[in-house]
Amino acid sequence: MVWWFSWLCLLFFLFTSELNCSLSSSNSSSPPSSRHVCNSDESSALLQFKNSFQVNHSIYGGLEFVSAKTDFFSPRTDSWAKYEDCCRWSGVTCERVTGHVSGLNLSFGGLQGILHSNSSLFSLGHLKMLDLSYNDFMGSSISSKFGGFVSMTYLRLSHSNFTGKIPSEISQLSKLVSLKLCSGLVSLGPHEKTTIDTLTMKGIALNLTSLRVLILNSVDMSSVVPESFLNLSSSLTSLFLFDCNLRGKFPGTLFHLPNLEELDLRGNTNLTGYTPKSNWSSPLNYLGLSETKISIDLHFLTSSLKSLRALCLEECNFTGSRSHLELSGNLTQLMWLDLSRNSFGGQIPWSLLNLEHLHYLNLSSNMFVGELPEIHGNSTKASSTLHDSSKKQLVGGSIPMGLSVLCLYNNSLSGTIPSWVYSLPSLEILWLDGNEFTGNINDFQSLSLSTLYLSHNYLSGVVKLEKFQNLRSLTSLDLSYNPLMVSFQNFSNFTLPKLSALYMSGCKITQFPYFLRTSTQLKYLDLSDNQIQGNVPTWVLDVGRNSLSYFNLSHNFLTGTIEQFLWKNIEYVDLSSNLLKGKVPIPSPSTKFFLMSNNQLTGALPSTICNLTSVQVIDLSNNSFSGRIPQCIGNFSQDLSVLDLHMNQFRGRIPSTFPKGNILRNLDLHGNQLEGTLPQSLVNCRKMEVLDLGDNKLNDTFPNWLESLPELQVLILGSNRLYGPIGSPETRFPFRKLRIIDLSFNQFGGPLPTRYFQKLVAMKNVQDDELKYMGDYYYQDTVTVVMKGLYLELVKIQTMFTTIDFSNNVFTGKIPAVIGELKSLKGLNFSSNKLKGPIPSAFCNLTNLEWLDISSNMLSGEIPRQLADLTSLAKLNLSGNQLVGPIPSGNQFDTFENDSYSGNWGLCGYPLSKTCINDEAPQPPLFDKQDGDMNGFDWKIVWMGYGCGMVIGLSVGYIVLSIGKVDHGVRVMGRKIRSRMAKRAKKTSVGTRKW
Repeated sequence: MVWWFSWLCLLFFLFTSELNCSLSSSNSSSPPSSRHVCNSDESSALLQFKNSFQVNHSIYGGLEFVSAKTDFFSPRTDSWAKYEDCCRWSGVTCERVTGHVSGLNLSFGGLQGILHSNSSLFSLGHLKMLDLSYNDFMGSSISSKFGGFVSMTYLRLSHSNFTGKIPSEISQLSKLVSLKLCSGLVSLGPHEKTTIDTLTMKGIALNLTSLRVLILNSVDMSSVVPESFLNLSSSLTSLFLFDCNLRGKFPGTLFHLPNLEELDLRGNTNLTGYTPKSNWSSPLNYLGLSETKISIDLHFLTSSLKSLRALCLEECNFTGSRSHLELSGNLTQLMWLDLSRNSFGGQIPWSLLNLEHLHYLNLSSNMFVGELPEIHGNSTKASSTLHDSSKKQLVGGSIPMGLSVLCLYNNSLSGTIPSWVYSLPSLEILWLDGNEFTGNINDFQSLSLSTLYLSHNYLSGVVKLEKFQNLRSLTSLDLSYNPLMVSFQNFSNFTLPKLSALYMSGCKITQFPYFLRTSTQLKYLDLSDNQIQGNVPTWVLDVGRNSLSYFNLSHNFLTGTIEQFLWKNIEYVDLSSNLLKGKVPIPSPSTKFFLMSNNQLTGALPSTICNLTSVQVIDLSNNSFSGRIPQCIGNFSQDLSVLDLHMNQFRGRIPSTFPKGNILRNLDLHGNQLEGTLPQSLVNCRKMEVLDLGDNKLNDTFPNWLESLPELQVLILGSNRLYGPIGSPETRFPFRKLRIIDLSFNQFGGPLPTRYFQKLVAMKNVQDDELKYMGDYYYQDTVTVVMKGLYLELVKIQTMFTTIDFSNNVFTGKIPAVIGELKSLKGLNFSSNKLKGPIPSAFCNLTNLEWLDISSNMLSGEIPRQLADLTSLAKLNLSGNQLVGPIPSGNQFDTFENDSYSGNWGLCGYPLSKTCINDEAPQPPLFDKQDGDMNGFDWKIVWMGYGCGMVIGLSVGYIVLSIGKVDHGVRVMGRKIRSRMAKRAKKTSVGTRKW
């Protein structure tokens, strides 16, 4: 998702202050006292509590920005057996007079285990402060006994893997000043949320009258009515309800709480309401409303909240026009500003750079245009002024020299990158990718620079990697898809010691960067779409042996064989579209995406591929594998979503081991030599969307049992040895999502399956909504359409693309009129069968139809005149039938040539030489047939229009046109083309440019 980076940075921003607070209190303990020592019962209770858990530092693996500071994680309980007086133990605080334990801070203590309701912890009845945050209690419930600490003022149980319902007894802790119950794991990974109901929330608001801090981030509040917050204490200074699944109208009165300094409602996508529109005087210094539906008057907000230090308004609901961004000049204290993903347009208001305290600025994924202003004067002084070269004028103000994060990606900014960007002394993260910047890349001055993303621009020139050698903090570098050339000196001493991610796709690289050989921390390496030739050196396959997660060398000219992959923690391997030979090497069991399509690999597919127990996508298509597909292939990974082995030489039967509960979405075995029947275990694939078994030697009847698959959209069974009638459906909603079906070149017979056509719901409904494509983030399905020698390859299957191809079978009888109800059809092919009777006039309802082929049958009667109303019809083939009478005229019928009607001796009228003798004969079109080369519609032009119309977003680089001999009409084959994995999870992908 786009938001993860800004939220992670903000978490760090807020977390560090909280962490420092926790640490300062954690190291405190009561000074030794000669009069009062720790109560022996309480000392025993603490030791018993300690012994009920193990200490495991690995639970902090997800907190990389903290884990480097190992002093944060010294287990405080280690010292508890060293002294008789527990008041001297780390993390323990005692009352001076009585010696009772009053405070216990074990945050970041590395504790792991179940916290039971009978724990000795609950015998510490004098506790006033308890902090167990950032441990791992392994899904324990929050015990109702926490409500027994009647003197409790500070209770913190955040991010410790508690689950279940927050007990109502918590709301009885009337002395609480701070309550932090954030749901989740310490590692920030996926987790089961804790929940809270309306009654408990109302109790907290009503009873905790001294409450100043309430933090319930990621607690599931889907059942909580927002009005439950109305009675929150007027003393409240901090309210954090991030990602709580709140819905309904947020009470506007809470924006006016007199002492509220921090309010975080981010991530509650169904939360509505309004920010104040008048009389908003508030001490707020942090406001987060990202990804909510709360209506925001941005100008009034920024005019009213003069104390703001952090403002997070990513993907929000703003009132007024978004054609330009308008902010007040009152935000003089602002350090953090996130306005990403809001469709703001026009010029960026560069008065933002007047904010001298600004550290973080994120305006990414908007529609900003124009150039970044250039600087005049000394770039290192705050008195320097800006010059907007696009408007040829000065911009008042100065550069905030403390700016450490600048994110402007996914806009339409142009011009060169100004010199002040290169000179920012504190710059740590710079994201300018997905814009239209031009010119050369200059040297960056900030030694703190860790992340530099410049991909998908128009930057040019020769970039020497050595220019980055002074950036010793650099961890991520992305120069992909610019019209530049990256060069480097191999065998030099140049290194980037902290580099963890290198993306140089499409950078005209001809050899492997040798400096990577010492990159022991490398996690992501992408050198795809380059010009690297020859064998893959052994050292490349050993780079980051213990750290590498992503490896992409696809679309190069690599040759030779690869014996084995050495990476222990690899998740993504892509070597597709090279010239590799030999047997396929199987990567580590940690692999999730394994792509080696379009190579020259041979031999059998080893059964060791079934060791990939975590794999989600396997694509080994377009190779020369032979032998049988291992029987284990269907059930070795519970996560397998895509298995693509098309265009190989596999033989034998399709494995029959697809278990219940699998999540297989795409099975593509097209173009092999598979035999036998279809395995009925495929009915267990309830997530199946694309099933392509075309062009094999399968011998079976029509698999009616597939009709129950609820998600099936593409069914390709063409070019096999299937036979018999299609029959009738056996379920109420057969093939309810089917949009593409190819049964061509088989021996299916009997009447066309009228009752199936009646129930093809997805083909009846015309989709007019936004363009959507099949597939997921890492792999997308594609469809190839072949029309009389013209091949069109689309990289994605658009969800409104619908076709039926029953050609080259032995179907008999009439074409059912119910076909006319399939209004979303783009293509229909019943050619080369034994169909009789008239062409149904109901075809006139197929207003989206772009090609129609019913040639080489025994159809009779006249061509319905209503077909001339099909203005989308680009290709028509009625040849080889027994049609009679006049050919309709007008619209697309004036563009079809003789071969559309050949072999129908009873037809007359344009374009045939045979004229009609009655008075109602259609007239020839008015245009001159020799005027230009297009004859009204040229098929290539029609399909290019198709690409810009129905399949919006396809670039010319993804359209493959070639000439070859094809037997009849249209043949639709389910195929797949490599989809580029996102280089990072920070944003949606930007369209790939080819240079």
